[in-house]
Formats: sequence, structure tokens, C-alpha cells
Amino acid sequence: MTIRAFDQETQQWSIVWLDNRNSPDFRPLLGHFEQGVGLFYQVIESPLDGKPVHSRFIWDQITEESARWQQAFSFDGGQTWDTNWIMDHQRQ
Repeated sequence: MTIRAFDQETQQWSIVWLDNRNSPDFRPLLGHFEQGVGLFYQVIESPLDGKPVHSRFIWDQITEESARWQQAFSFDGGQTWDTNWIMDHQRQ
């Protein structure tokens, strides 16, 4: 389940991703849309060694009928990203 909230004052979106495989983590990914692309970032701790893991969501290719979402992780402070999930959404 995803919870999204828009903060009018900061003009930023908060995205919280919850699933039934992990303990709830209510720290949001934060970001905004610019020129039709939404970029959202969060730093979490690796469950294996406690080191920081940067996560990124991208919303792009947004039309009235479709959108694309991507999830990526970085283990070097955001210098390089490993995209591990892409979803293309299509209105039926």
C-alpha cells in the first residue's frame, strides 16, 4: 500500500510504502514534480549491515492515459543507481 500526501507549505510530496513482508517504516520518500517528472528520495539503513541505502522513485511519461514508475537503489550515496523495478501503468 502506498500513502501519498502533499504539503502545501513546502510544495513537496511524501510517499510512504507499506507491505506485509517488512516492519512498517513510516519515513517517507520526499520530492516534487518538475517539468512532468516526479523525483522522490529517501535514505534508509540496510537490514544486513546497517549502512545507508539511498532509494529513489521516479514518476515520468505521464499522460491522461498512462504513467511510468521506477524504483532504484544506490549504495554509494546517490552517485550511481540500480533500477530494480519499473511499472508501466495504462488506463483501461
